[in-house]
Amino acid sequence: MLIKGVRVLDPGVMDQLADLRIINGIIDEILAPDQDHNDEKVIDARGKVAVPGLIDMHVHLREPGHEYKETIQSGCLAAARGGFTTVCVMPNTRPVNDNRQVTEFILQQAARANGVRVLPVAAITKGLAGEQLCEYADLKAGGAVALSDDGRPVVNPQLMRRAMEYAAGFNLPLISHCEELSLADGVMNEGYMATSMGLSGIPNAAESIMVMREIALAQLTDTPIHIAHVSTEQAINAIRVARQDGIKVTAETAPHYFMLTDEAVHDYNTNAKMNPPLRSRADREAVRKGLADGTISVIATDHAPHSVLEKEVEFDKAANGVSGLETSLCLGLTLVEEGILTLEQLITAMSLNPAKILNLKSGIRKGLSADITIIDPNLCGVINSSDFLSKGHNTPFEGFEYKGGVSMTIAAGKIIFEK
Repeated sequence: MLIKGVRVLDPGVMDQLADLRIINGIIDEILAPDQDHNDEKVIDARGKVAVPGLIDMHVHLREPGHEYKETIQSGCLAAARGGFTTVCVMPNTRPVNDNRQVTEFILQQAARANGVRVLPVAAITKGLAGEQLCEYADLKAGGAVALSDDGRPVVNPQLMRRAMEYAAGFNLPLISHCEELSLADGVMNEGYMATSMGLSGIPNAAESIMVMREIALAQLTDTPIHIAHVSTEQAINAIRVARQDGIKVTAETAPHYFMLTDEAVHDYNTNAKMNPPLRSRADREAVRKGLADGTISVIATDHAPHSVLEKEVEFDKAANGVSGLETSLCLGLTLVEEGILTLEQLITAMSLNPAKILNLKSGIRKGLSADITIIDPNLCGVINSSDFLSKGHNTPFEGFEYKGGVSMTIAAGKIIFEK
């Protein structure tokens, strides 16, 4: 395969026009553009940008146990359409991915999908109950790449300390769902909107208190911690100071936190119900600033597909989450359009930094796997959930107009999506 006349953007390494030759799934050569080559398949990519395949380190593919919401196969189709070549699946399945058998089952199902690399994130504690640590050595041997009790915090700080020390011994990143449950008994952000709608609110402190605890434990144990779905100004400020002090903390956010505020919940829109909830305008601006200055190093989707059974109900009974795999890149490109991020910063947050945290390889260089996302910066459209390949159509971005999106997704040299 030869990709001709494309702008190759590998942040920190290369940004130039070139022809890319792929042989047997591997990047074989990066050539001067527009020369005559005898290749079996030639792709004209003039005016487009080739970047390292996007990596989403936080998705929920629901299998095993909730296949009516999503399967690994349907989730991989959605991932490819969104430009992702690698996704990391969270353990809150049924049964929970807290043992090697479930980890291996996920990998077996992924092998039957379209070529998107599926990496299991196993549980920190058995049954996500926060009482007993899982067998990390066995989980890693089965194929787990990280650990998280996402959806639930590890409430006991002593247990979390032991988990951090234990995980570090196996070089398994620990991803923390930061939520102080005693403060998180509401259904949306605490503030004017919640009061005006008569709904119980969740204060920023529910997130920031637990973030500060994790930072303290990371400093105590001198081990790394990754904070999931950061949404509040207080948490971002704490992470910024911790990173300046050399504490091993990284963080991610999701597109809904840099695009929306709690005003999106107006009219009791359950598709805008998240955990953590959509926050204030000040928090949204803090998230954007955190991305711009590198305090938040990763953009993940927190892809959480639900059926109408969970979303078309009363607001306080509705499930949390958004189907985000197919909209993440075009929403991220909005930040580029607005001058908040450069394209290089966006791709670093959506590919290179996740790879670094997860100990993976990412880049467009000779000898690496041909995991490549081709972006068409001139592609315009409107988000329409009826077009989603995911089983989940729950999105607060219905009707959003965008400029720039995925033209082609290539995983290990195989075209798995083409616009």
